[in-house]
Amino acid sequence: MLRAVFHLTEELAHRKDFSGLPDTDLGHLATDIRRAYVLMVHEWLDYMQHLKDNYPYLFSLALRTNPSTRGPLPM
Repeated sequence: MLRAVFHLTEELAHRKDFSGLPDTDLGHLATDIRRAYVLMVHEWLDYMQHLKDNYPYLFSLALRTNPSTRGPLPM
């Protein structure tokens, strides 16, 4: 996961302007973004399982303060 994120960071750092990129570069960046995002979500889910199993209060807090959660969670 870290390699994917570091690779994406390097790819983005090499490009100052995204408006004139060829479709091949945009496709490459999209693939890199997708790869990093999917791997980060898997890590986050593993971490949430760890919290749920070992630290239920922190798990509850993480669910309630997750920025990607839209609206209140059903309890």
